[in-house]
Amino acid sequence: METQAPATPIRRREFIKDSAGLAALVATGALAGLSPVAAAEPSAKRQTIGIQVGAVSFVDEGTDRVLDLLHERGAVDTIYLTTFTYGRGLAGRQIPGQPFPDHGAQTSDEKTFHGGNYATPHPEFYRDTVLKQTRAPDHGDLDIATTVLPAARKRGMRVFCSIEDAFRSDVPGVKDVSEVDLQGRRGGGLCLCHPDVRAFWTGLATDLCKSYDIDGILFFNERNGPLLNALGASHAQSIASSRVTCFCEHHQRAAKERGIDFERARQGYQKLDQFIQAALKGQRPSDGYFVEFWRLLVEWPEILAWDRLFDATKHQVLAEVNAAVKRVRPGLQVGFHIEHVNSFNPIFRATRSYADLATKADFLKVVVYNNCGGERYANFIRNVGSTIFRDVPKEELLRFNNHLLNYGDEAKLDELAGAGLSADYVLRETRRALAGVQGKCQVLPGIDIGIPTGKNSRHASPEDTYAAVTAALKAGAQGVILSRKYSEMRLGNLAEAGRAARDVAKG
Repeated sequence: METQAPATPIRRREFIKDSAGLAALVATGALAGLSPVAAAEPSAKRQTIGIQVGAVSFVDEGTDRVLDLLHERGAVDTIYLTTFTYGRGLAGRQIPGQPFPDHGAQTSDEKTFHGGNYATPHPEFYRDTVLKQTRAPDHGDLDIATTVLPAARKRGMRVFCSIEDAFRSDVPGVKDVSEVDLQGRRGGGLCLCHPDVRAFWTGLATDLCKSYDIDGILFFNERNGPLLNALGASHAQSIASSRVTCFCEHHQRAAKERGIDFERARQGYQKLDQFIQAALKGQRPSDGYFVEFWRLLVEWPEILAWDRLFDATKHQVLAEVNAAVKRVRPGLQVGFHIEHVNSFNPIFRATRSYADLATKADFLKVVVYNNCGGERYANFIRNVGSTIFRDVPKEELLRFNNHLLNYGDEAKLDELAGAGLSADYVLRETRRALAGVQGKCQVLPGIDIGIPTGKNSRHASPEDTYAAVTAALKAGAQGVILSRKYSEMRLGNLAEAGRAARDVAKG
């Protein structure tokens, strides 16, 4: 019989009490006669049916209830536990303005959500960074890793700690390590060239892997480089070409080491800013928008060089996190979230080599969100269609981009948000990733279950979920990760994900 999650929150005192006994069993190695390390030993050949879950869901519904429900309805065997983030995409209840799912607390946590580290930071791992005070205050002294791990182990489930590069400006130390934009202003993101930032990510990953009996880390970093940010060449960002980053002293030093002229890079982005602002006003260059854009790249090659510097630095951080985890124990697994823009932006695709990423990870969570994908793809087309491709009618631009991406027969632009992308899109993108990694790491497609979209955009149905999970697994993926977070998902969709996984497994 399936377990129905309650709609009202569990008292925090009862929640901690229920989990304390199991925590003691794992701490002493009594559970199943295994040591904590042996109990967590991952298997590279095991198929993964994973789900992303934030701390608030276990607090609201109870650890045992949530894990039983996920296993019984969703066939879930792996928990990607949101352990560090200041963002609402992975943590917290349903985001404001969206309907609540049919489980969990039915009130918003907008006024109480803060974010941070939902486990316990151990100071010795953060000696080389100013980012020392990151403990999440949302649930008092609750340590979500200590709470969830023993209950998951009892059910034979694996647990990965998800960590996301998403901060808030009032975190102590953030202003000291944030990016510097084209105008010399401090930006919102952390500078990936700053030694304190790199020390934080390796320290956090090491802390979690040494302090807890986890199976590994899933690292989220959805940051784009300065060129794409200037063009607005994504699905969920405004076009703010004057605020591109980063031009701090650490980037200047890194540029010098790579033979990049800092002043010419800055001047090139100033020229690009002027072009973008004129394009947004409809001020067409005599040779057209795309020709003028390409001319800028020819005359100012430092524009591309500066963008590549960002990519190289980001990938170096990924490699350092992987190395830090492997130093704790080689068997621990490290995965990277590959952002959605990789799917529908050919410019971004050219900067992300699956073959290269596969050398830095044990698995890649490749985003193939098909329901919200229609809305996001349409936004991307409208963004680039207002700048570098402004001369091209947007419907024609969509068809052209479909050819570049091998997308096949998807909806027209004015219907795309409501139609979403097809299950065939999920299959083709999964196959593309598998071909790219060449067997060097696993591919676990991220499946859209209830990711928030606009009022008139497509929302995941149970049928959509079944088709998407089936497509990813039949394409040859080593598993799937149900996304973005359990607190957004309806139980009917979760059940269809589980049915698809079981049906494919039966052949």
